[in-house]
Amino acid sequence: MQRSEHPLIDEAALQQRVAELAQEVRRAYPDALPLCLCVLKGSVFFAADFVRHLGPEVELDFIRARSYLGLHSSGTVALTHTPEADLRGRHLLVLEDIVDTGRSARVILDWLDAQAPASVRLCTLLDKPSRRELDVTPDFVGFSIPDAFVVGYGLDHNERYRALRAIYILEPPAKIS
Repeated sequence: MQRSEHPLIDEAALQQRVAELAQEVRRAYPDALPLCLCVLKGSVFFAADFVRHLGPEVELDFIRARSYLGLHSSGTVALTHTPEADLRGRHLLVLEDIVDTGRSARVILDWLDAQAPASVRLCTLLDKPSRRELDVTPDFVGFSIPDAFVVGYGLDHNERYRALRAIYILEPPAKIS
């Protein structure tokens, strides 16, 4: 597998949209910012840039759900890390790299709802609605993308490509005739 030559979303567009998302969230929470929950590992780059735009008073914690094996979802989602903060009565904002089938997001949202927060909202950098299998609707969306396997800016393929500064489509190798 190799990444496309040209980015699907370049670095400048990513940075501009992340700043805009932060402003949308600020408007949605006029009184106090929510506790931001970065979904590991893919959302780390997005979350770091996003919270810097929100300001120094924002709180950040982490949650991890695993489901992918190579290019395909395993179909089973497991929470392998949960936040350290007390979530009861708090406004929570989940920062996700991509919402695809909705399986991981659904497991995370359901687990968070069981913690008795004041509210839970979902902010995703990338949304792939054509692949949705479960009823998950992000509250804040950076970009809607086509049905393609993407890497970069935190998204990976077998732990590779995360550090790319743009989003690329991962393509199968060309066939030799």
